[in-house]
Amino acid sequence: MTKSLTTVHSDYVSKQTSERSLQSFVDYFDDFLSLIEATDPQYTLAPQIRMSLELLRRHFQAKMTQPTYLIEVSGAPYATATRKLNEMIAQGLIDRQAKTKSERSFTLHPSDKLLNAWTDLANDHSKLIGFIGSTDHQHGNNDRFFGSEYFSDKTTQSLNVLSKPLMLSGGLKFLAHSDPSFLVMSNLKRHFEIVMGSPIHYRSFSLDKLYDETIANAGRERSAYDLIAINLPWLGELAVSDSLIPLDEILDIERLDPTDFHEASWKACHWNGKCYGIPVETTCELLMYRTDLLRRADIQPPTSTDELLEAAKQLHGSVAGVSGIAWNAARGTPLGHTFMMAMADFGQPIIDLKRSGSGFSTSQLGSTTYKAMIDTHAGLAAAEFLCKLLEFSPPGILTMSWYERTRCFAEGRVAMAYGFSQMTPYFEQDETSPTFGKTGFVPHPSGCGAEPLSPVGGFILGIPRNLPAKRLDNVVTALEIFTSPRAQRLFVKNGSRGCSRYSASDDPTTKSGSPVIEKIDELARRGSLQSWPRPPIPEIGSITQLCGVIMHEMLRGIITPQEAVQRAQLGAQQIIENWKVS
Repeated sequence: MTKSLTTVHSDYVSKQTSERSLQSFVDYFDDFLSLIEATDPQYTLAPQIRMSLELLRRHFQAKMTQPTYLIEVSGAPYATATRKLNEMIAQGLIDRQAKTKSERSFTLHPSDKLLNAWTDLANDHSKLIGFIGSTDHQHGNNDRFFGSEYFSDKTTQSLNVLSKPLMLSGGLKFLAHSDPSFLVMSNLKRHFEIVMGSPIHYRSFSLDKLYDETIANAGRERSAYDLIAINLPWLGELAVSDSLIPLDEILDIERLDPTDFHEASWKACHWNGKCYGIPVETTCELLMYRTDLLRRADIQPPTSTDELLEAAKQLHGSVAGVSGIAWNAARGTPLGHTFMMAMADFGQPIIDLKRSGSGFSTSQLGSTTYKAMIDTHAGLAAAEFLCKLLEFSPPGILTMSWYERTRCFAEGRVAMAYGFSQMTPYFEQDETSPTFGKTGFVPHPSGCGAEPLSPVGGFILGIPRNLPAKRLDNVVTALEIFTSPRAQRLFVKNGSRGCSRYSASDDPTTKSGSPVIEKIDELARRGSLQSWPRPPIPEIGSITQLCGVIMHEMLRGIITPQEAVQRAQLGAQQIIENWKVS
């Protein structure tokens, strides 16, 4: 039986986090220094060392540290320890975070300078010990660990606390999606509370309920949330309705280093030339396949829709209880998404976007008119493709959506599945899954001579327009922290598969946690991640639902593919026209 996602994350976090790696080194060094002290009474340590070790340890345990506590553990007389502590603060080794507006009471936290100093110490120490412990002096660096995963890149370091805590009445209020990436963020809540000096309140919903709550919140006189996770296709609707604050108006976008984000997700943050959010989870839809089953059947990973259908045919029933492929075929939004992405696989978006290179551009949306493009050669080809796919699908496919298709693959009931990359923890972190360590990833196989692509997905963090003005500056600070390279690295290290920054996913130790991380980067660098398959127009939700209802009738044999695309074309164009009037 597959473990619950919470259990999987708990197991993974307990074994894999970089904080534990650093703590391992700190604990070792503390023990080593204790041995030195025990050797002879004259070997007494400087109080700064004891205070540094304890401060680092408590930092990674997400514990508050009072000045009196460090003075007590220093091993020095009170006056001496106090003087040394104040010197460390003055030298920038320790940051103070005020607990009250008066700043008379504060907690202590390691600064970047202190973390960098211990990073260098750990690196040099690890190399030296490895060299001494190796008989041939050639493999020593691989023989000892001492937190090398943590120290391989500065971006691995945990976030430093703010010198002044966020002053947000009632704490930071965060509206999120209930997917694995945001579960990781929720599990790290205490860490971010220490960093920001403020309580954090997460409220998570499934995708449809998250949309409903986002729209409901936009209609309130005062926002119930400070930060909102926005699904990329919703951006146009929220921008047009003035539900979000354009971030260009309130912060210097360039200091966020836009080139560090995957280009497709960064472009998807914009509407009509303005930036309305910052990527916090970038995923893409891929074709996932069982490497062992394809190898046994001597099948290469498919790159075209014809190859995919042939592979699904050969694999369907080749092993008892295993069907060919799982995908979103549930009525409404899930199947609507599948149809739009299938159209993209055949080289056509659902509206008449302008061509750009081998794809299409969404940059002009918001300043141009557009029309539906469903009753086309590509639209019919996509509809007929889905009908053929149905033959090699598992029982219950017509009720299957995002979670169900992933679970079906994780439980070994299908040989292939379309799925978003952030869902891979369901099998990548579950050693009992038949697909554990046996999964490959390729972009969507294409048809009609189109280039294979992976539709980009995920979420950006935006600030609601109806946020009280007095909270804005603090919320901007929180937004920058959550989307920073260090935060992104922390999310990935703790199980997220939705990394948005190159700098956070480039390190080999990050990629080693999941092959899908490297696959996303590879696709991004060669331009295969694309947002145009689900253009973020205001009408996208209604059109998706419409297509999903009509195509469901087609899959049930009630109407033909030709009738389905004709009805979808008329209905989608009517939605667009009605939206313009409203």
